[in-house]
Amino acid sequence: MRKAVTVLVLISLFCPLQSFGKHREVDRLEESGRVMQEILDIPDGIPKDLLNRAECVLVLPGVKKLAVGVGGSFGRGAMVCRSGEHYTGSWGTPAMYALEGANIGFQLGGEETDFVLLVMNPRGASSLLKSKVKLGADAAAAAGPKGRDATAATDIVMRAEILSYSRSRGLFAGVSLEGSTLRQDNGANENLYGRKLSAKQIVREHAVGTPASGQKLVSLLNQRSPRNLSDPKSLKDD
Repeated sequence: MRKAVTVLVLISLFCPLQSFGKHREVDRLEESGRVMQEILDIPDGIPKDLLNRAECVLVLPGVKKLAVGVGGSFGRGAMVCRSGEHYTGSWGTPAMYALEGANIGFQLGGEETDFVLLVMNPRGASSLLKSKVKLGADAAAAAGPKGRDATAATDIVMRAEILSYSRSRGLFAGVSLEGSTLRQDNGANENLYGRKLSAKQIVREHAVGTPASGQKLVSLLNQRSPRNLSDPKSLKDD
């Protein structure tokens, strides 16, 4: 009898925690959709040509600067990739990701910053789906050109696997995240989807469908960039 009571108590404690975890990820995914909408609506923001050549997009809303050391930072968000063997299909199910950095920078002066990262080739996407990636070391990263600057930054775009942008206090700019780390957020994915799943299972193997909280983000990308306009030869180099 005592054992049964103990089990019931443990279940009653665990269920609210599990529910809270899912609610938190749902909010984060919904916020990612809102942030992506607002950033894509910025005049002279992310060039449409670059979005059309991206294989994946990461949205990290409200990354906070921590009051430790030289400015440590930590943020969570979602990555969405185009479906299909060579990333030529529609945008698929989001996987949750985390950004960590000893000194992310916050060049725009805010204590809380939204980030959008474009993954520009299959090699960069494969790296993010396999393991933790240090930007600038494991994957070539650069501040993304914006608006009309894109035509003058062809060399940067050609060399980079990941282009990054930030928005803080209403200001939008390309920003360097070299030295920071991106990793799949396994705990968040489990909270959101109710079971343990790797980012690869979510993004490439279609183990789950897009939850309601991710529909805005996925629908927005399908609306704004329905086709991958990368050079077909580059899409086979993964």
